[in-house]
Amino acid sequence: MLRKLHSYLGLAASILVVLLAISGAVLAINPALDRAQAKVSGTDQISVADVAANIAHLYPNVEQLQRKASGSLIVYYSNADQAGADLVDPFTGEKIAPYSLSPFKRWVQNFHRSFLLDTPGRAAGGIGALLMVILSISGLFMLRTRQGGWRKIFRPMPGSIKQDLHGHFSRFAVLGLILSACTGGYMSASRFELIPVYQQVDPAFPETVNGGKPAAVDGLPALQTIALTDLRELVYPYPGDSLDVYSLRTDQGVGFIDQASGELLSYQMVGTAQKIYEFIYMLHTGEGLWWLALLVGLASLSVPLLAFTGLQIFMKRRRSMIRIKNNATANSAEIVILVGSETNSTWGFAKTLHDALSLSGYRVHSNSMNNIASTYPKAKKMFILTSTYGDGDAPASAKLFMNKIKRFTNHSNFQFCVLGFGDRKFDSYGQFALDVNNVLLDKGWNPLSSVDIIDTQSTQAFNRWGTVVGSLMGLDLDLIYRPPRISTQLLQLVDRVDYGAEVNAPTAVLRFIPAEQKSGRFFNKLRRKPRLPQFSAGDLVGILPTESDNARFYSLASASKNRQLEICVHQHPQGICSNYLYNLQLGDCIKGFIRENPTFRPQREQSSILLIGAGTGIAPLIGFIRNNHTRQPMRLYWGGRDPNSDFLYRAELEQYLQDKRLTELVTAFSRTEERCYIQDKLLADAPKIQALISEGAQILVCGGRPMSKCVSAAITEVISPLQITLEDLKAQGRYLEDVY
Repeated sequence: MLRKLHSYLGLAASILVVLLAISGAVLAINPALDRAQAKVSGTDQISVADVAANIAHLYPNVEQLQRKASGSLIVYYSNADQAGADLVDPFTGEKIAPYSLSPFKRWVQNFHRSFLLDTPGRAAGGIGALLMVILSISGLFMLRTRQGGWRKIFRPMPGSIKQDLHGHFSRFAVLGLILSACTGGYMSASRFELIPVYQQVDPAFPETVNGGKPAAVDGLPALQTIALTDLRELVYPYPGDSLDVYSLRTDQGVGFIDQASGELLSYQMVGTAQKIYEFIYMLHTGEGLWWLALLVGLASLSVPLLAFTGLQIFMKRRRSMIRIKNNATANSAEIVILVGSETNSTWGFAKTLHDALSLSGYRVHSNSMNNIASTYPKAKKMFILTSTYGDGDAPASAKLFMNKIKRFTNHSNFQFCVLGFGDRKFDSYGQFALDVNNVLLDKGWNPLSSVDIIDTQSTQAFNRWGTVVGSLMGLDLDLIYRPPRISTQLLQLVDRVDYGAEVNAPTAVLRFIPAEQKSGRFFNKLRRKPRLPQFSAGDLVGILPTESDNARFYSLASASKNRQLEICVHQHPQGICSNYLYNLQLGDCIKGFIRENPTFRPQREQSSILLIGAGTGIAPLIGFIRNNHTRQPMRLYWGGRDPNSDFLYRAELEQYLQDKRLTELVTAFSRTEERCYIQDKLLADAPKIQALISEGAQILVCGGRPMSKCVSAAITEVISPLQITLEDLKAQGRYLEDVY
């Protein structure tokens, strides 16, 4: 619900809030510019009487003296029937520069306040402020949910590049945006009298005045007691009119001063409501708080980026949505399918099941787990297909399920079946599906079959599950799920380096560039040269072997800025894709696509990085080192078989040690006299690793599952004296794994 509110509201309000944010950011510069021109230091020691006397001497026809919130002192005067205004020195009264509000600033102010549409525009601005408040607060709560709680909100953020940008900029800007939007909304509501606002009433003009000869302005007692820093405005009497008075406005109130006696004739203190409004006005405009204006202005500049990345995230999620045909109503359905998904990927499997059951003659109703009805009067079976989000949490479309299931009523012969989707390399593999299954068992429901978990969206495992479930239902369920065809790019092999043949571990480093499409000579001239897609070291490239729709994924050892796509391939005797890639010759082409892997990245905030890998697991690690242009301390622990046969990237690593992109290299080889494994090196370096972890180091592990288990056991032993667990490091984003 919260995601829908944030997404659709953001989509509808994007143009409005972007215009408000950009114009507000431009205006945020003005308080700092005004402050830079103002002379403020020491003005609290000067009285208004002294300043007014200096100005009266230099400006005989002075009409008004005004002090801005920035501290600038402005003199308004008339000369030969022409009005003028100057910025003056508060100590001497001398002119600093002519004063005028630039046409551009006036235009931006009017645009920000009303979009140049007067009253309708002011109403639109108020609505925009309200929408910004809702978007900011809803986004903040979504961020809390995504990070796993308020305490984790500033921890490293997993997700795609667009999600990463959206999350990072929202964390930076959210407080400034809420402050700006709330204060702007309050001002708009007060203007349209939607909230009670106390109107300051100025004191009545004095009925009697002295009428004598005007005294020198520096001799007026009322002005002598007021510091310049308290002044807002002093209006001089009309020349030659002995019955006119000085009008005075200060931070504390408004009053009149007799020009002959210098007495304060009447004075009205500023009320509490007016002070509150002025404080809110100051927070919104930054006038008098130039540093706050700059901070809020910087926050406002993030709004266009948030709108752009938010739109891209929305469109990507929208494109991944699955349309269900022949979807029966909840009241008429014989079978119910409920889906829990974070990115809509589970819906493809649900649609396949839905279509197969419909073809078998059942009336099937499919919906998200959040939308579970209170009862399904004709249904006899319920299938629940769900992924797991984060550390065993419910995915987006199942957040409400656990509460709603408590109110669900069913009849005695109601059966259920839970199918989970996950990835075995995560500790919380299929945990939410297991939790759902346990809750339904506790309710006394009858399981059609035991809970099952599909690893990495395996279509083969899904088909086998369908066969088992179909046999229990007396059906021949052939669930053939075909993932949406992914747009691929043609890549040409331009370089390869072979290793490991001598130790029966044939491995190759393969480098690809975009392949040019073959077509007519004329069209070749018109076509722009193909480019690599955007990717970073540690992302994944999906490879489609010949005559196969099932992609195999390999970690990337390069970034797109390296202008090559680089992978490491170990040839497995029965491996379809590894043999396909290993047997490529220079000039051969393959089809591939990029899958972002943002959860496996070294964090710049960490003091140092420990990279641990074995065999082809070095691929993303060498990519991180290669692109370590800031010389962040990086240490590599890597294991192979024989340094004379399968020491991958040996020359390159030695170069990185020399240019400081790599701080330290520790190797372990299992086919030498030492017969050492990477976990042995970790245990031997325990004191060093303990010190690094105590200083905030991050650990990244890449390689096969057996290696990762040995490494995690070794690290657990190493850190045990530190009173910290591996789970603690994982929760802090300081222990990341890319395991295959």
